[in-house]
Amino acid sequence: MKSVIALVLTIGLSGCTPRIEVAAPKEPITINMNVKIEHDIHIKADKEIETLLHTDGESR
Repeated sequence: MKSVIALVLTIGLSGCTPRIEVAAPKEPITINMNVKIEHDIHIKADKEIETLLHTDGESR
């Protein structure tokens, strides 16, 4: 009699186990990457080089 009760309890409790399901989405995953990149380049030159560049550029 005890074995029958144990069997019934085991069957009853096994129906309550949680179930985890992993499924892929139906639509594809889209990633929008709108990226704006700006660069600022600063060049420092000696005053002698600046005058040389300006006078060389004007002579042409």
